[in-house]
Amino acid sequence: MKKFLPWILVAVFAAWVLSTLREKPQAGFHTREFGKLPVLLGGRIQPLDSVARNTLLQIRERQSVGPMGATAWLMETMMNPGAADKLDIFRIDNLELRNALQVPAKQEYYSFHQIEPHLDDISKQAQRFNDIPDADRSAYQRELLKLDNALEIDQRLKLSLCPPGTADFAGQLAAYERALPTGLAAAQARNAGKTYDQTAFNRLLDFLAGYDTLAQYAYPLVVPPAPDAKSRADWQNIGKSLMAVARGQDLPPAVKDYAAMTTAYNRNQPAAFNQALDDYRHWLGRWFAPETRHAAREFFFNQFQPFYKAIVIYVTAFLLAVLALLTFALAPKLSETLRRSAFWLVLLGGLIHTFGLLFRMWLEGRPPVTNLYSSAIFIGWGCVVLGLVLERVFAVGLGSAVASFAGFVTLVIAHNLSMDGDTMEMLRAVLDTNFWLATHVVVVTLGYASTFMAGLLGVAYILLGLFTPLLKYKSGDLELGKVLAKMAYGIVCFAALFSFTGTVLGGIWADQSWGRFWGWDPKENGALLIVLWNAAILHARWGGMVRERGLMNMVIFGNIVTSWSWFGVNMLGIGLHSYGFMAAAFWWLLAFVASQAAVILLGLLPQTLWRSFRAGAPAVPKTAISGAALPS
Repeated sequence: MKKFLPWILVAVFAAWVLSTLREKPQAGFHTREFGKLPVLLGGRIQPLDSVARNTLLQIRERQSVGPMGATAWLMETMMNPGAADKLDIFRIDNLELRNALQVPAKQEYYSFHQIEPHLDDISKQAQRFNDIPDADRSAYQRELLKLDNALEIDQRLKLSLCPPGTADFAGQLAAYERALPTGLAAAQARNAGKTYDQTAFNRLLDFLAGYDTLAQYAYPLVVPPAPDAKSRADWQNIGKSLMAVARGQDLPPAVKDYAAMTTAYNRNQPAAFNQALDDYRHWLGRWFAPETRHAAREFFFNQFQPFYKAIVIYVTAFLLAVLALLTFALAPKLSETLRRSAFWLVLLGGLIHTFGLLFRMWLEGRPPVTNLYSSAIFIGWGCVVLGLVLERVFAVGLGSAVASFAGFVTLVIAHNLSMDGDTMEMLRAVLDTNFWLATHVVVVTLGYASTFMAGLLGVAYILLGLFTPLLKYKSGDLELGKVLAKMAYGIVCFAALFSFTGTVLGGIWADQSWGRFWGWDPKENGALLIVLWNAAILHARWGGMVRERGLMNMVIFGNIVTSWSWFGVNMLGIGLHSYGFMAAAFWWLLAFVASQAAVILLGLLPQTLWRSFRAGAPAVPKTAISGAALPS
């Protein structure tokens, strides 16, 4: 049984992953097909499913509302706002804000109905707080601004498909078309100073007033341009399309089909809804096939959730790898089974991680790193690859533990970064160059990943040395502690090369974009610090100023330097690379720095206190692991 346990675990997780690829038949409203419809938002074509997930993350920090999925929630919000107002979707964590809104303090999520009496106060306070720098805002002020933004998104979604208070949008649309001839004739007569039909004129104004509201506030652009339009990017919202009809333009098929869907949804008529949906999808497939295919691919990516699946697998592999290390000396055979299981699970998780990374690149048409979110994914991927190599070189479970831990943590960081909205947003003009994204950004990010990997090896060295005898484990003439030091040294060499090359490439890019190679921008300074610190490590090692333990403490401090360059300088609020102060990220960054400083302090303890170097410490059996042979 122990022999086949790794393959059983891999088969179970692989079956779980593959099972999510099969779409189950859908009864009732075809929510899934509605989520595949392409729209334009944030400067790019995306499916309504992405709009739903990204907006719900900003509002609720979740991609579902109880048993209701993101697309089902979006349909309710856009087509039946009255019912959506009763859903508990607004997350409020600040107790002071809860008390100010006079809502139950023990709840976590609140409905629009509960917040509605205080909308004016929220808006007025938000206007005042917007003038305060983010770093100077109190927790109450930040939470209120977050709520104000969530309320704005919610209200704009409710004004994206039909005018306020409209239950039968299809019927209203037919009435609008009937009222147009007489209404326009009355308007022309009025402008000419002639007698006109006041009733017809007022009726047209009533229609246009509601449509003007949609034109101003609708969130996604759901109406494609005419098939013969000069630009395929000239999408509009429903309000502007209906206003244009009054100026003589044809009514787009998308408006009629969305109106039919909205009416059928409010009347609880799934068959009619699905028919209107099929009609619209057929029209899109005829005239906008590339946009439809792109939206369908992104919908698949959203449903598959490769990074979530990789997280689950990485966590399992990490636990198995830790158990393998803990049972290393006590139960060698069990330890080897756990180690192999962890290794193959990390490999499976890495393959899914790689698939997600490559699929995102295909969707965006960009290199792997375009923003902080994608940098976290890429750094985690690099650490996983390096960890797998480490495990193949010295098979004790340490490489798997480091790889799975790095993969898990970086993907969790990426998930939290996705709370700000669309992670595939359009790039700023100065960044919109695939050549420099594929050279400078990728190379310098590999420098980040390798520096972090060396730091993780340093943490493992100190923790294993303090609490286990594993550093003294020998395979032939090689000792684990010495091998870890050699691997950390080799990775630092790799990190120094890539961080230096990436920084120079960044300077060349800056010279082409901004007319200067170097401007002492905080992000540039942070990149330079990584280069200098890696160079200092190599200098100290070559000069004999540090040995194994000193080297490991220095690479751990490299974690602090790299985390500051990766995140810290972005929160200063100054420079061309500033992305704004993020309170939650700031405190997590401080916690990480404190944890690394604590490990360094542990590493400075006298070696007489380390279990691996304690006099009389029990030897680790040489036959404990039958790993791969180590290079001399």
